[in-house]
Amino acid sequence: MKHWFIAIIAGCSFGMLSLVPVSDPAPAYRIARLKYSGGGDWYGSRTALSNLVDYCNQQAGMNFFPDEAIVEPGSSELFNYPFLFATGHGNIVFSEKEAENLRNYLIAGGFLHLCDNYGFDTYIRREMKKVFPELEFVELPPSHDVFQQPYRFPNGLPKVHEHDGKRPQAFGLIYEGRLVCFYDYEADLGNGWEDAGTYPDDSPAVREKALQMGVNLVQYALTN
Repeated sequence: MKHWFIAIIAGCSFGMLSLVPVSDPAPAYRIARLKYSGGGDWYGSRTALSNLVDYCNQQAGMNFFPDEAIVEPGSSELFNYPFLFATGHGNIVFSEKEAENLRNYLIAGGFLHLCDNYGFDTYIRREMKKVFPELEFVELPPSHDVFQQPYRFPNGLPKVHEHDGKRPQAFGLIYEGRLVCFYDYEADLGNGWEDAGTYPDDSPAVREKALQMGVNLVQYALTN
């Protein structure tokens, strides 16, 4: 896999993502967590991203810094990160400026993974309408590229946690043919990435599937 770094192009009010190949084997990129307003617990699944990064680096030969970044939706720093993760149980609110910044980030090549930790659905659907008023979440079929590599998920999104007895669903926002936002609902991938033992009911096999699905998401973000 090629190594990349993310650069902000001067002269653009919000910046544009520029992927530039480099030969230095030092860590090339970092995963970021979205710190949003509204009172919801944006900091949930505290150990999830560090474990996902370890798995990406060790099992898939990726090249991430070990620590996550924390970034607000209205910040220009958003454009430094190719993969953005947001989770929580409660309310989430984007201001007009934040929604515009997040839209520009995604259009410019960024990727947002939304993880329903439980009770997130109503709020995130409302706020993503501010970001892409012209788009609707569509359910992604098991044949979608995000379920194909490097790990195959012939049945689509794996189930991690039971919430309301519903099947796991993968939703996406697709802008001009590219999946820019992936939303896992009734699956809770982030909890599956947490430290072993955090949720005693999560078997090693369940955690492994969750981490493998995470790798697929990250690879998709870096290559599409």
